[in-house]
Amino acid sequence: MDVSVVVPVYGCPGAVRELYKRLADTLENANLSFELILVDDRCPKGSWEVIKKICEEDKRVVGIHFSRNFGQQRAIGAGLEKSRGDWVAVMDCDLQDRPEFITELYNKAQEGYDVVFARRVNRKDTWLTKWFSKQFYKVYSYFTDEEFDGSVNNYSISKRKVIDAYCRMKEQHPTYTMFIKWLGYNEGFVDLEGDERFEGKSSYNFRKKIKTAIEIITSQSNKPLYFAIGLGFVMSFIALVTIIVLLVKYFYDGEFYTGWPSILASIYFVGGILISVVGITGIYIGNIFDEVKARPTYVIDEIINGKDDL
Repeated sequence: MDVSVVVPVYGCPGAVRELYKRLADTLENANLSFELILVDDRCPKGSWEVIKKICEEDKRVVGIHFSRNFGQQRAIGAGLEKSRGDWVAVMDCDLQDRPEFITELYNKAQEGYDVVFARRVNRKDTWLTKWFSKQFYKVYSYFTDEEFDGSVNNYSISKRKVIDAYCRMKEQHPTYTMFIKWLGYNEGFVDLEGDERFEGKSSYNFRKKIKTAIEIITSQSNKPLYFAIGLGFVMSFIALVTIIVLLVKYFYDGEFYTGWPSILASIYFVGGILISVVGITGIYIGNIFDEVKARPTYVIDEIINGKDDL
């Protein structure tokens, strides 16, 4: 099989059939043998019913149904583990990335690249979403000491050896794009025009974005711990300098500043720093706790047309 296409599905049942049709037409016209793996992340809007109908009509479509919602990244991982193609493409289901571009990714890969990412130009999102994304990748680049292009997303195609290496990384907080880049294989890029969402809106609200950002950074970098240590030393140094200044003024000028407001402000300020440091440490301990439990990152309820039908 030439190409496997993995698509996590959540919150856009109306786009699934259109996605299938456009992908099938594109890959057939390019004379590529393929399979389309649609992973239903327990979508509450009935996406699984649409997927089942498509699987009945076309045996090249594999449907995977989770037992509950496990998240987009785990849905991608499930699809990758079930894929069989020499090349494996990953894309979202909302049609913001045009299925027709998959042949451009494939052709670029034939130039000698192991991985080819799509860089989304003229992104069709709100200014707030763009701003938040830009700030996140700045923070991510700082904490991981790696430059990351925020215009790069899940839409990509990778050689089988890359996907096999990714699937061996059994971590509780997988992040497809970052992990693929971490593997270090030869990368290529294609600039592609993005579209509006075909249906609905993103399920990633502000709270989920913050939670995801924390998980990504703390699962891939221990730099926040060093940042907390540095902050503690800075606070200790400022406190020491303040004490010395007060003592000097007391012995030379006979003045000593007193007052509950300054004392309370100091206590709350230092207390806040301590709580922050303990919180950061707690997140890492929580990550260790998640890893040592060694639970599966997802549970499949049903597979249709797959090599391991349940």
